[in-house]
Amino acid sequence: MIRTADAKELAAQAADELKSRSGADGYDAVVVLGSGWADAADYLGTPDIDLDVIDLPGFAAPTAAGHSTKVRSMWVGAKRVAVFLGRVHLYEGFDAMQVAHAVRTGVAAGAGTVVLTGSAGSLRADFAVGQPIVVRDHINLTATSPLAGPDFVDLSDAYTERLRELAHTSDATLAEGVYATVPGPQFQTPAELGMLRASGADLVGQSIALETIAAVEMGAEVLALAMISNDAIGGVYEPFNQERALEAVRQRSPRLGELLNTILMRL
Repeated sequence: MIRTADAKELAAQAADELKSRSGADGYDAVVVLGSGWADAADYLGTPDIDLDVIDLPGFAAPTAAGHSTKVRSMWVGAKRVAVFLGRVHLYEGFDAMQVAHAVRTGVAAGAGTVVLTGSAGSLRADFAVGQPIVVRDHINLTATSPLAGPDFVDLSDAYTERLRELAHTSDATLAEGVYATVPGPQFQTPAELGMLRASGADLVGQSIALETIAAVEMGAEVLALAMISNDAIGGVYEPFNQERALEAVRQRSPRLGELLNTILMRL
């Protein structure tokens, strides 16, 4: 079994390679872009160099639609930021350690701030498709963890109030919600959706929680933003359309990139 210490050692090797290839002494923040978010990188800051993650130790290429294999070293004002233009998921056959590897690599490279993004289904009538939501908390329903061994981590403030306030200062229209992480790739039955709503979840998706756990364990602050790509409740009556959901995110790439830029500039 790979323990947390082993995963962190592999991340340190990847971080050293990332810094060597990019010429960076270190990074102030790491950003992981979720499904459909990749184009937001073009509006996030000033690009320095693009690298392929599979050239770094421990990385595998994402196979899901809307995810790139690239990591971009960028400048956002005076801050050096590593931006992963995609991620891997449990449903692709990867384990929790691999899912959290990009975040661990960014933190090992010096990033004290982790910004996670993704798409999500809405479990609330007042959360509309195309609306970005600040994640206030999560419910991890994957039945796994990126920690293995006696690594006891307090998650009571996983999504720090300081960063959430920065997001709201950057865009006062942002709402907050609780994100339920499920393993996928199947979507939920009507009964499962009812259970999620009863548990207090406002959003449902297939990422974010495991990366957050790994980031907090390494001492980083986390901000997560989820773009509503589909109406999960409405999906009971209308079949899910993956391309339509991705397009709902892609169409808002300029706004999303500018929002991330504003937040990172205020760190």
